[in-house]
Amino acid sequence: MSAVLTRRAAAPDGLRMDEDDDDALSRAFSSGDPRALAEVYSRWSALVHTLALRSLGDPGEAEDVTQQVFVAAWRSRGTFDPDRSRVPAWLVGITKHAIADAIAARVRLAELTERLEGEEQTRQESDLADRLLVADELQRLPAEAQQVVRLAFFDGLTHLQIAERLGLPLGTVKSHIRRSLTRMRDRLGVSDDARRP
Repeated sequence: MSAVLTRRAAAPDGLRMDEDDDDALSRAFSSGDPRALAEVYSRWSALVHTLALRSLGDPGEAEDVTQQVFVAAWRSRGTFDPDRSRVPAWLVGITKHAIADAIAARVRLAELTERLEGEEQTRQESDLADRLLVADELQRLPAEAQQVVRLAFFDGLTHLQIAERLGLPLGTVKSHIRRSLTRMRDRLGVSDDARRP
């Protein structure tokens, strides 16, 4: 026998098996022996990781898939039948499903990212259009009303601060803002219903 087949692998807590003794290991694993899980991981984690890495091309994703495969295998060990399958073949089957899930998740993430970017682009275009419309309507206001509206909405000044800065009566400032907003609303076709939350 080759050195590889006769080498004995030690798992935690002293479980020792020949590498060619898959039948005993399979039965120990399916019965829930945690030492068998350690041995199964020791023997076949490199195979699972290699399959995942070749399919996904990303070391981080391959590591995640490897972990998921062994967690899934351990959780579903009651469904494993050592008389129908060998552990490595069973693990490869679980790995294929985990890889397919990872690829599907990658596709969903790409689609979501694309959709969100499209929505953001649409929103930015809409915001730009709104700003251009408002800027155009603002230009149509009388000079003093323009100045009042700019100070109120672009500079964030209060009515009183605007009145003091421009040397206007407070009532005049309020009238300019009210009339200007009404005029802009009417010209832009914004209904009262559209402005309500």
